Amino acid sequence: MIVMKFGGTSVEGAAIERVAGIVRERLDRHPLVVVSAMGKTTNRLLAAADKAGAGNLADALRDAEELLAWHRREAGALLPPERRSEMDALLERHFEELEATLERVASAGQVTPALWDETASYGERLSSALLALIFPGLGIPAVHVDARTVLVTDSRHTQALPLYSRTYARLKERVAPLLAEKVVVMGGFIGASATGETTTLGRGGSDFSAAIAGAGIGAEEIQIWTDVDGMLTCDPRVLPGGRLVKKISFAEAAELAYFGAKVLHPATVQPAIEKNIPVRILNSRRPEVCGTLIVAETVHCRNPIKSIACKRDITVVEIRSLRMLMAHGFLRRIFEVFDRYQTPVDLVTTSEVCVAVTIDQPRYIGEIERELARIADVNVIPGQAIICLVGDALRETPGLGARIFTALRQINVRMISEGASFNNVSLVVRDEDLVPAVAALHEEFFREVDPEVFE
Repeated sequence: MIVMKFGGTSVEGAAIERVAGIVRERLDRHPLVVVSAMGKTTNRLLAAADKAGAGNLADALRDAEELLAWHRREAGALLPPERRSEMDALLERHFEELEATLERVASAGQVTPALWDETASYGERLSSALLALIFPGLGIPAVHVDARTVLVTDSRHTQALPLYSRTYARLKERVAPLLAEKVVVMGGFIGASATGETTTLGRGGSDFSAAIAGAGIGAEEIQIWTDVDGMLTCDPRVLPGGRLVKKISFAEAAELAYFGAKVLHPATVQPAIEKNIPVRILNSRRPEVCGTLIVAETVHCRNPIKSIACKRDITVVEIRSLRMLMAHGFLRRIFEVFDRYQTPVDLVTTSEVCVAVTIDQPRYIGEIERELARIADVNVIPGQAIICLVGDALRETPGLGARIFTALRQINVRMISEGASFNNVSLVVRDEDLVPAVAALHEEFFREVDPEVFE
């Protein structure tokens, strides 16, 4: 059994036929297909909810009608005439429920977290049900499973966490037996609490859903089908022309995901790591490309660096005080401030009298600066970027630092963090220096590549 997850651009219009071809070629592997909402459906649903919450229920319901008509056109074009009445009944049922949800939002006068989840869930509920309806006409025996009946979560709306033991038990009991005869189609991103309330795993959670499903059914592989060939040696939005990374470890992939690689949701790897299930990233537009295989074991490579990830719009906060000298408890006081304002810290460097941290969520930076100023001198530096070099056992690679700083000899590096992880070295540079810095590092470390690891 395998899990195949497809994003929103892969399950609308003519792209559905391409997806069907990909699934059809793998029927002998008994696939469970996990799908995102079609196109930009989730954004449109939440925009309608915002209108309802602001008192514009009529506009919100009009948006829902337009969304209904769009889904009818997209799916109807791929269904034989004898199945369109079934599609119409499915759509009418879902959109009656959606309209009732929008009316509840209007009555509440706001989009509460529970109503946010309820509204957002319709995208995946629709795409998965419609795909299961379309597949048989394209040569794929299929059955729909509402993800909310198997993915059990806590009650933390908009960012729910799975209750793994219950979820795995339901997947094994209700989904795995179906895969012997049919392709199961399930929506990603959504689940339900133990009391039956609709929940979501957070934006981008469809990858997470796929990994959870794979762990639950004991899949031999989890495939994430995207619109890129896999993980590359550099972010193509920063520096085009990177090489495909054919194989990488879970530890390296997690570092890349956290530091900006958009190919993979950071939480995706956790269930796969625990169950030792390989994850493969593939391109639905170019299914012939081998993609990137992510595995538990170390991937040995002649190149010390496997990829360079980037995070833009970073703010550096420097906290300097002579009271830090030989003092205990000072770091605790600093991080309690960031904790109070729920602001995660990416990188930390310390000296005897100074602590520098980076944040990528500056919403409360004014409040944080004012609180920190009571105990130290504070310098806030916006407009920075993190460059993360990822590879295996970098801490034990002699000469790595010399190569990095030789490549960046024309660029000022504000911070460097190395040693907390075996798998990454992170640097902070000005945002305007990011592109030349990445280009210089890429030239240094990927001038020649190991053909076993890179394409």
